[in-house]
Amino acid sequence: MDIVFIEDLRIETVIGIYDWERGIRQTVALDVEMAFDNRVPAASDDIAHTLDYKAVSKRLISFVEEANFGLVETLAERCAAIICEDFGVAWVRLKLSKPGAVTGARNVGVLIERGVRPD
Repeated sequence: MDIVFIEDLRIETVIGIYDWERGIRQTVALDVEMAFDNRVPAASDDIAHTLDYKAVSKRLISFVEEANFGLVETLAERCAAIICEDFGVAWVRLKLSKPGAVTGARNVGVLIERGVRPD
């Protein structure tokens, strides 16, 4: 199985359960791993045959910038669903971090896997 990945995609959004968080934008960071067979695009050298990480990134940025959720869990689930449904990805691992949310911790967040991981 091949992996197409995006690391540390930082996006500003409204996220959080506290009243003070509802009125500000905070940064979330996404790390995404997506199962994809890279043999066809490697043979053709044609971007049309790839899982275009730029297109995935732009779709996630658009969605997350407009999102307004209380929980990082909800945002992570929605992002994973977009990747699977819009891009035909059979398996995704998504880490959603909320830097600075806990004093003394560099990051907190969730790591989820959705779909069936190919062999």
